Amino acid sequence: MTTRNGTQATTWATTWATRGRRRPALARTAALATALTAALTVAAAPSPALAADARISTAFTLPGARVYPEGIAGDPRTHTVYVGSYADGTVYRARPGRRTAEVFLPSGTDGRRTANGLRVDARGRLWVTDSTAGVSVYDTATGTRLARFDVAGTAPRFVNDLTVTPDGTAYLTDSFRAVIYRVTPAQLAAGGGPLTEAYDLSPALRPQPPGTVTLNGITSDRAGRYLLAVDMTAGDLLRVDLRTGAVSRVALVGGDLKAGDGLDLSADGTLRVAHNTTNTLTRWHLTPDGTRARLTRTLTDPSLQIPTTLSHAPGRTLVVRSQFDKGGPMSPGTGTPTTFTVAAVRGL
Repeated sequence: MTTRNGTQATTWATTWATRGRRRPALARTAALATALTAALTVAAAPSPALAADARISTAFTLPGARVYPEGIAGDPRTHTVYVGSYADGTVYRARPGRRTAEVFLPSGTDGRRTANGLRVDARGRLWVTDSTAGVSVYDTATGTRLARFDVAGTAPRFVNDLTVTPDGTAYLTDSFRAVIYRVTPAQLAAGGGPLTEAYDLSPALRPQPPGTVTLNGITSDRAGRYLLAVDMTAGDLLRVDLRTGAVSRVALVGGDLKAGDGLDLSADGTLRVAHNTTNTLTRWHLTPDGTRARLTRTLTDPSLQIPTTLSHAPGRTLVVRSQFDKGGPMSPGTGTPTTFTVAAVRGL
């Protein structure tokens, strides 16, 4: 089923990919900008379920006039937070207690064009996806690149988000190909190579027109038993059993995950989701086996400014305010962004 949100998501990500391959960046046609603006107006209608007791504030700012941040990752050892710019691939670092982030990896480092998904693994290495190419891994102490893995060939791809399981294996979504890539610890130790497909989720997806954007955020349980990936167009949550390879839809009770972008799964089974175009965050209770999820809270607020990803820590959830609709990927050439920030949300 094609929804208005789904139509927008397809156009939006197509704009992203085109921007990554050709540098006139976000400048498309006026007709496309108009269509995106209209789609955003429909998609961003407020939800009736507002969590009025949740408090939204600014955790820190990101320097730059056209940052358009996308991914976020926290390092639990140092409490440092990393944020990636979709616009040019800059990776920012926010140290504990600082109100302004600093540049950690400058734009163009190692040829990186974008910075989408970010994760810090158990050994303190920072993984950064480039939607146009693949993923690179960096030493957080020095900024040295440790490894790089690129998708082979020239077919369209959109490497989006990633998760790292307890055994050190990384899994990454591709929004155009509906596949999940895998990087093993042995491959990481080798320093690079092709980014290979581990799971094809297309047979489990609901029928969509060719070129529809599907997979986006991904997470995994703390025991390393399964992956969860969101189909942002259909609003489904897909479960991949890492022992058998079986792919199934998670039974969602009380809502759906349309426009779902970033996922964060806590050890207690709480799943938090950023829904980008609707300026919404949701909280779900996941069963221990990851087969059912029940909606427990919804927070919709325009001050979230198109939230793309989130990272939960005790006491607060950090949420990326992308402002993609202010002259960014959702409305190229139109709109003026305000200061780019990361929000701190309490009570989610």
